[in-house]
Amino acid sequence: MKLPLKAPATAGLLASPVVELRQYTLRPGRRDTLIDVFDSRLIEGQEAAGMTIIGQFRDLDRPDMFVWMRGFDGMDARKQALTTFYDGPVWAVHRETANATMIDSDDVLLLKPAWPGAGFDLSGLRRADGSEQEKPSDDSRLKAIVAIKIHHLQPGTEAGFAENFEARAVPLIETLGARLLGTFVTEHAENSFPRLPVRSGENVFISALGFDSADAHANHEATLAASPMWRTFHRATGPNRARPTQTLRLSPTSQSLLS
Repeated sequence: MKLPLKAPATAGLLASPVVELRQYTLRPGRRDTLIDVFDSRLIEGQEAAGMTIIGQFRDLDRPDMFVWMRGFDGMDARKQALTTFYDGPVWAVHRETANATMIDSDDVLLLKPAWPGAGFDLSGLRRADGSEQEKPSDDSRLKAIVAIKIHHLQPGTEAGFAENFEARAVPLIETLGARLLGTFVTEHAENSFPRLPVRSGENVFISALGFDSADAHANHEATLAASPMWRTFHRATGPNRARPTQTLRLSPTSQSLLS
């Protein structure tokens, strides 16, 4: 069963002032089970509770990882929306099926846009109707992918890194043909819904880029690495980095808004 063609409740706005990036470690071979219940049963209930389901993905390099993002209108709105959903009837019906697929669901980064206007623009996007087949998960047949880079930074350096990225990296990335979907930094506010843990003590800058294919992403990365402008940016921000950058290559499910 697929959701009907519809826009999210917040279509036309940037989604959102608060964003969760959630990475779930699943039991071997159970990813498609979770995607099926998530896409057909859990999106509408979460959005009815007041959140925006931004995107959900297969991780191309980790076959037992499910990655997804959802957005909120603020930290108080997050508390209210999550309380409504997790105490509500939709989750009560489907939680056992969903939880049975998971080993760990606590790898969660709480984020906010890195600068004004840096959030996800979901205006005009629609979910696929029931006639569209699920996207294949194998690389050879892959279409569009989303690449998320997680830059782990020294405490207090997110603003400076974001300023450098906006001034130096964004023009280069766009010149090379990538779609810059959004950029984010850690939201350091206290977790407003402690029933769901988030990673505390994190200092990250995250970029999300869209590509037409895995090959297009690979070509972009190779060209970027050879660019003097990119090397200049990398040198300038080197002291900000706490550990190596993590790259997620993600294949959107058929019901993902972001792609």
